[in-house]
Amino acid sequence: MSLNITDIQLFNTLKKKLGEKEAQELVSFVKSEVESEFNLKKEILATKDDIANVKIELANNKSEIIKWMFVFVFTSTLTTIGAILAIIRFFMK
Repeated sequence: MSLNITDIQLFNTLKKKLGEKEAQELVSFVKSEVESEFNLKKEILATKDDIANVKIELANNKSEIIKWMFVFVFTSTLTTIGAILAIIRFFMK
């Protein structure tokens, strides 16, 4: 197990109070708990890539919505024009 500066400082502080073996075990336990908690939280953290992907997806969805709005407006306009022409022809006869 490799120790960094913070681990060594914690070990030295605990060694004075608990003894070398107990301090080593406690430092190992704390380090493993911190690592496991970090690994759990790492899965739910958003990264810059995640945010960029969400922005791209929103842009794609926005363009799809705009496309379908034009299709809806175009078909509604054609239907309305067709109904008006049919009414005019009906009354012209």
